[in-house]
Amino acid sequence: MRFNLVKHIALAFLAMIATPALSAQITDAAGRTVELDLPAKRVIVGEARQIHVIAALRGEKTFDTIVGWRDDLLTKDPDSYKAYVERFPQIEKLPRFGYVPQGDFSLETAIALSPDIITLNLEAEKSAKESGFEDKAGAAGIKVVYLDFRINPDKNSENSIRILGQIFGAEQRAEDFIAYRRAQIALVTDRLAAVKDLKRPNVFIERSPGISGENNCCRTFGPVNFGAMVDQAGGHNIGADVIKTTFGDLNPEQLVVADPDHVIVTGSNWAAESDINQFVPVGRGADMTLARERLENLMTRTPFPTLKAVREGNVHAAWHQFYGAPYEFFPIQQFAKWFHPELFADLDPEKNFEEFHKTFLPVTYKSGYFVSLEKGSN
Repeated sequence: MRFNLVKHIALAFLAMIATPALSAQITDAAGRTVELDLPAKRVIVGEARQIHVIAALRGEKTFDTIVGWRDDLLTKDPDSYKAYVERFPQIEKLPRFGYVPQGDFSLETAIALSPDIITLNLEAEKSAKESGFEDKAGAAGIKVVYLDFRINPDKNSENSIRILGQIFGAEQRAEDFIAYRRAQIALVTDRLAAVKDLKRPNVFIERSPGISGENNCCRTFGPVNFGAMVDQAGGHNIGADVIKTTFGDLNPEQLVVADPDHVIVTGSNWAAESDINQFVPVGRGADMTLARERLENLMTRTPFPTLKAVREGNVHAAWHQFYGAPYEFFPIQQFAKWFHPELFADLDPEKNFEEFHKTFLPVTYKSGYFVSLEKGSN
């Protein structure tokens, strides 16, 4: 009996290792057709913030097949990095890579790790092609796959989630995640659609003020990314009136003329790379007192004290990293409560985001992703 059991186990093991990986073609965010053996056995995550998606798909097995990643989670989102290190302490020893467009991603080191796939963000495509990164990786038998949650998320986010689902053998989980996001966004958009003659407040959303330079105004978003979130939440993104790309600059005079009803700045814990440390450090477990102080200080810049939004106390900060992760249902819900408080009085974005963590993520939820100034604080 014991012999038969051992024989059965041995045969099952041989069958398992003899089964070839499924060969499949995917179309990545760059529109490239890439043939992959799926699921991948060894992956280098070329933007570590993609872990926000991978973790939602893989849960406790998030890092099982990841053999290296970019260093951006540590430098640009250290609060999230801390959460994942607490849950997966082994990742502190995971090889880290630089950024392809900056020329500090060591392909030689990557090749030595024998990955099947390197995932990159779409904005790295031009540099990866011009530098020969794509060709050299291909010559080493490594497939490069581009994903996008930032440049045109409306077009590319769902496909990018599905691609990660295929790469990590979590196709059904990817569909579950997509369905969850759609349902959470619909809690806002369906209700707004039912309002006749909806009055949309004018909103200015400033991209990462206080992180570097002279702390001047006014970097903002065009009709996509945070700009699209503002519109989905029932606001009017004034940046889209002027800027048609993902990001761009308004001059202060344009902001004065627009005189928005709400001002939102994006912030994160950028202590590792900021030269002036005036950013609003919202994010997982953020210090709300410090965040509010920083936000109030940013509103002393020209021309903010003259704006209606500042005079009336409609000034807010949102976690910047929502711009690169498909968790946009959370800011859309929070923005809707800011723009239309009576219409969304029963909506609890914080509760919903905590539920998302419990349902999809292997790390615990901590609040701190948003902060607002109290009326009369300026």
